[in-house]
Amino acid sequence: MNEFFETTRESLKKNGFPCEDALDKGNCLNEFESGGHYGIEISSMNNITILKKAFQIAKSHDLRIDRVIECRGIVRLPDEEISEMVDVCHMEQVGLLMSVGPRAISDIGAFSASPNGKRMGYRLRGIENLIHAIEDVKRGIRLGVRGFVIYDEGMLIQLNSMRANNELPADTIFKYSVHAGCSNPLSAKLLEDNGCDTINVIPDLDVEMLASFRPLIKGPIDVFSDTAKSAGGLLRTYDMPKVVKYVAPVYLKCGPISQPEQNHLPTDNELHERIKQAKNVVEHVERYLPEAQRVNIKEKTLCIPIPTVALQARPEKNQLVCS
Repeated sequence: MNEFFETTRESLKKNGFPCEDALDKGNCLNEFESGGHYGIEISSMNNITILKKAFQIAKSHDLRIDRVIECRGIVRLPDEEISEMVDVCHMEQVGLLMSVGPRAISDIGAFSASPNGKRMGYRLRGIENLIHAIEDVKRGIRLGVRGFVIYDEGMLIQLNSMRANNELPADTIFKYSVHAGCSNPLSAKLLEDNGCDTINVIPDLDVEMLASFRPLIKGPIDVFSDTAKSAGGLLRTYDMPKVVKYVAPVYLKCGPISQPEQNHLPTDNELHERIKQAKNVVEHVERYLPEAQRVNIKEKTLCIPIPTVALQARPEKNQLVCS
């Protein structure tokens, strides 16, 4: 125990909160609800062409991808392309999470583009933009998507209420984005208490900081193994076995270091480098922590989508989410 600031630490303990950043040797290798300790997540799968190429490259490296993230927004893609992405991911049995489209950076407001306004992240401005974002989620659900990247706390509260009231399917999963800046266990608990199923914390938390989240929240934590140059260009491959041991259940986000910036359309060369980095992370975990197991294919936070054929067979359920 740290010897300084004892009264504040005691106050945190009284509220059931962690009181220091530390590894808990007795609390390690926790499992997903369905089993396993870690999954591999690949982001910037921003259209069907990129998605198909990434799967092809992964197979050539004998790499299992557990879930993929579309980062630019449902609003950027037509129905037909989303449906194809859904069908491809279902066929591969890979989870698909898609990002809510309308955000501050694409709004008419100028604040988010200013140096100070960058702190706003991708949060939503006003009720109409909140409604637009919810409509984006409803469209994704109608097309078979069951996992959504959320950028706004208020939107999370409303979506969680809609899910609880059967306005959205019960198997809908909400992932909190790194761009919303979750950086400590108490913030993570606030999010989880309001319906967040998987939380992408900021990239530069050390392992002891990350371990301090685990006593307070149950859901998976999403941890970057590396970041794009515009997000710091971090590379922490050798940390990943330790992250899996003390932070599990975790999704390891691999490969963005292949890109100069986030959320763009990766080139073929960047896709190859992205997949090689993911393979490298898996090799390190298998080498240094061989007892760690990959996430079970039945895990709900994988968000394996519902294929078009299945949706067509139950149209009455899809009416639930149509405007």
